[in-house]
Amino acid sequence: MKIVVGISGASGAIYGIRTLEILRHLGIESHVVISDAAKQTIQHETPYQIKDILDLVTHSYDQKDIGAAISSGSFKVDGMIVAPCSIKTLSAIANSYNDELITRAADVQLKERRKLVLLVRETPLNLSHLNHMTLITQMGGVILPPVPSFYHLPKSVDDIVNHTVGKALDQFGVDAHLFDRWKGLEQSYTLKV
Repeated sequence: MKIVVGISGASGAIYGIRTLEILRHLGIESHVVISDAAKQTIQHETPYQIKDILDLVTHSYDQKDIGAAISSGSFKVDGMIVAPCSIKTLSAIANSYNDELITRAADVQLKERRKLVLLVRETPLNLSHLNHMTLITQMGGVILPPVPSFYHLPKSVDDIVNHTVGKALDQFGVDAHLFDRWKGLEQSYTLKV
């Protein structure tokens, strides 16, 4: 299996980083593009260095390398996750504005009818945001905002991040066992206060 991961500049860079950590752990080939804005976000929001993130991946590409392998449909991958996905990136993908590699690689997934999962990170949403999400959905993409669930009673930010990353990987049929799945109210966990 081969999965492309794009990390755009929205808040929540940890979603992309954790995705790469899990792909490495599972032995899944990963191809990453980190936008310049994402590099700033990573520096601000996480303890990770870009070099450490690149050490997790099989292949990395510069955002400006529009001729990279992942920019062509003839380069076979199983799909792509953009985590997090900024509204700028969402808009560019929805409108096939392929001036950078993340958006071009995402457009390739759509045109080749491969899986594209966007962890859109914005709130509240305006009509333009919603319209762009609708366009992506109509083209076959999956909008998967990092909205935490609480039925598994998360005890840390890592638990919340893992749940979203697990849900994104579910879209590829990959069960990374990152969270406890819902078993029904009768089987649910009881929070002890």
